[in-house]
Amino acid sequence: MAPLRPARAAVRRFLLLLLALVAAAVAPAVGTEILSKSRLERCVRDSVAGGSLTCDHKIVVDMAVPSGSSGGEASLVAQVVEVEENGTHKMNIIRDTPVVITINKSEAYALYDLTYIRDVAYKPEEQFVKTRKCEPDAGADVVKSCERLRDPNGHIIEHTEPVCCPCGPQRRAPSSCGTFFDKMVKGKANTAHCLRFPDDWFHVFGIGTRSLGFSIKVQVKKGSSVSEVIVGPDNRTVVSKDNFLRVNLVGDFVGYTSIPSFEDFYLVTPRKGVGGGQPQVLGDDFSRWMLLERVRFTLDGLECNRIGVGYQAYKSQPNFCSSPLWSCLNNQLWNFWEDDKNRINKRQQPQYVVHGRFERINQHPNAGVHTFSVGITEVLNSNLLIELSADDVKYVYQRSPGKIININATTFEALSQVGTAQVTTKNIGKLEASYSLTLDCLSGINHLQEQFFIMKPDEVLIRSFVLRASTDQASEHRCAAILKASDSSELDRAECQFSTTATVLDNGTQIGSSDNNEKGGIWGFFEAIKALWHTIWGGLKDFFTGRLCRSVNKLLPESAPSSDMPSPS
Repeated sequence: MAPLRPARAAVRRFLLLLLALVAAAVAPAVGTEILSKSRLERCVRDSVAGGSLTCDHKIVVDMAVPSGSSGGEASLVAQVVEVEENGTHKMNIIRDTPVVITINKSEAYALYDLTYIRDVAYKPEEQFVKTRKCEPDAGADVVKSCERLRDPNGHIIEHTEPVCCPCGPQRRAPSSCGTFFDKMVKGKANTAHCLRFPDDWFHVFGIGTRSLGFSIKVQVKKGSSVSEVIVGPDNRTVVSKDNFLRVNLVGDFVGYTSIPSFEDFYLVTPRKGVGGGQPQVLGDDFSRWMLLERVRFTLDGLECNRIGVGYQAYKSQPNFCSSPLWSCLNNQLWNFWEDDKNRINKRQQPQYVVHGRFERINQHPNAGVHTFSVGITEVLNSNLLIELSADDVKYVYQRSPGKIININATTFEALSQVGTAQVTTKNIGKLEASYSLTLDCLSGINHLQEQFFIMKPDEVLIRSFVLRASTDQASEHRCAAILKASDSSELDRAECQFSTTATVLDNGTQIGSSDNNEKGGIWGFFEAIKALWHTIWGGLKDFFTGRLCRSVNKLLPESAPSSDMPSPS
């Protein structure tokens, strides 16, 4: 509809009003409430057009859109069936096909930020060997599996030597001392004790802030034409391609009593790998994902009876030989998992395992083995503002052109660290105006929320985005920074490339079984050469390909965005 120059002409127009909700496919219609409907003359003062004021007519409907029961999917349909003549309250039935508004809301979930801490053994084991020649530096022919361990370079790992205890019925491992003749001929009987870790390991993640996630699809059908947009917490304002429909997710009504906070917990998930000659695919087995209080862990390995216990704590425990076997190794991951397994067998809710405690685990978009989300189990009401062409209450906003000057992102280690992307923008017009900025990444980077800000004429602002990887692998990433005007139309777009390095798995003070570590000598030498070659090759690759983002001058022009980049909202 062409804008009316004299604003007073609006009083001679008709105003469409949303009158009734017709049906609801999933959520009951009574759960939807029209909060307000208003006349609107939406005006734009554009600096490109010399500061002139142009207006068009909109219908504004402010409604509360609920989710389904227990936060599930919901849908509803509304119709515009009557019109009101401005200033007269006279209602007229629409002769043409009514405007039909269809709203579909996805399931709601809570997504938690994860930070990789280290790996811990699932079941540390105490091994002991009966021998008559026990010494800390004894070889495998004497103490067998309790021989001192060596790292890949052949160096002895500190505190991995066996602890020798004399024989006797009251000792750590009760054993017979034999006859006097045996002692004279064979030597005094002993037991050699050591701590070892099998190949079943778990990742430990710190749990940070949570964010709500869902999407709302709004479709408006007017005759044979259909306008459609999708909004959500990460993209709150969207305009349809034909400019007939504009939807703004204002916010959500507070409540959320069922959304848990895990800031005092660690999430542990099985490490994918090979064990026992067979591949183990356990990373996405939620029956082995556990949430445990942080106080149950020792990250330096120096405390007994905590998850992550190390060699030094085991060897340094007081009264070692008179203490029971497996002392210092209580309260480990396998203990908590077995406790929950017994509870599940008794048809009780688990205390630590996430499966059975929460609904819709990791069912959010782009979920993976290194992400964590749970479904919201209460009705979530969202405040949705819908604008259609034709209405008349004055709403003025300022629009001014803008440009992305530079975009830069740093290389960081996946999962363990977070990166930062800085986008420099400039108001190149003559009016102060509001803008929004999004950073859209192809894959491997968690969703980033849209940022809103105001710039004065010729003002330059730097906006920062926190980058979190959703995979533990080294990857090259491509993102597009999109600058939008106050009416959500795209002003400029710039492309960015950066890389993440692979997550360095850290076993802390826990080292795997002797089969994996008593490798030294020439093997360790070749491993060192291999590591040096990878370092040199990585440096050459970064030199020729570039580690940081390219400058805006080298990016694709706004008129020809890359075909494989995400399309603008």
